[in-house]
Amino acid sequence: MRSLTWSEVHQRRLERNYLLESAPPEQMIHVVGAVRGLQAQVLTAAELGISARVVGVTQQQVREQLWKRRHLVKTYSLRGTVHLHPADELPLWTAARRGLHDWREGRWHETYNMDQAQARTVLDALTDALDGRGLTREELADAVARCVGSWARERIASTWADLIGLGFDAGLLCFGPNRGNKVTFVRADQWLSNRQEIDPTEALADIFRHYLATYGPATPQDFARWFMPQHLKPAEARELADSLANELEEVEVEGERAWLLAADADTGWQPLGTSLRLLPQYDCYIIGSRFGRERIVPESARARVFAHKNGRFEGAVGLPLLLIDGVVAGMWERRKRGSRTEIRVEPFIHLTAHQSQQLEAEALRSGEFLGTEIVLLQGALAGPGKD
Repeated sequence: MRSLTWSEVHQRRLERNYLLESAPPEQMIHVVGAVRGLQAQVLTAAELGISARVVGVTQQQVREQLWKRRHLVKTYSLRGTVHLHPADELPLWTAARRGLHDWREGRWHETYNMDQAQARTVLDALTDALDGRGLTREELADAVARCVGSWARERIASTWADLIGLGFDAGLLCFGPNRGNKVTFVRADQWLSNRQEIDPTEALADIFRHYLATYGPATPQDFARWFMPQHLKPAEARELADSLANELEEVEVEGERAWLLAADADTGWQPLGTSLRLLPQYDCYIIGSRFGRERIVPESARARVFAHKNGRFEGAVGLPLLLIDGVVAGMWERRKRGSRTEIRVEPFIHLTAHQSQQLEAEALRSGEFLGTEIVLLQGALAGPGKD
């Protein structure tokens, strides 16, 4: 059995996340696919996640790919949360959802406390309401309620996914451009051109392979928690891993065992370089690195993270983080101050002169991405309950 160190694991994950060497702008869509999507309930966080991995790209260019060129798509996917994915991958993620047991066994509608006939009626109403147009949540709720009854209105108008989620699970919906501060929804088959059918079982296996390629080593349970913990039970995740046993290899990381793709087990584990990055909240590197999370957020950082007003509820995942060589070494915040943007960083360690230069470069990159002048400060962030 191959033995790895946590430093080697961090290096591999950083490399696969384009956090050691940034990609050029023309590879933006490829990068979003390579990291398996970026969580985007805070869209700016997903955009900053792209800027941390793609050199020279701007926020305007990301939004052009999302709303004009439609090479990116905003949709509900992993863990039932909003993500950005390459648009041509949407059929893969939709099919993988259908590869879970509740869909394979015809119980998909039970997730929404509906019988199958009700669910089909709602899907038909969503399809008709969005034919050739985008609607806000309230407009869509009104249109569907007129077709199926007033009971559906509140469930669609809810800020939670609820019946909107039914449309996303079925591959019917995706997000359209905001109208002011309100999101809109459009029909995926009309908004995007690529709608090929993919076998659900094969799609789920492909997503598992992709996950291990970027965030391995990992266990089947890690994959289940990353992909869809409400619907992929640990036993089912183990069955999935068993079905791919000839493609996997078990490795040991400082006494802990997990799995890699066999093709990755013997290649590219030498040190590749050092890195310092400012990652946004909900960054895919932190979310995806479930195996060994305690090594990424060490005890020395954990206490300060959980003392922060947002960290109390979501831990390191919910905070913008200073990452040094793949390990959390501080946190940061961004505030608009007139025509300039202030970035305040709270390092948990003493930064070397070289690391301070790297931090300045990271702040400058963020300013170029956002199109604003940056003022970089160091010092403690706001404590619990403070702004």
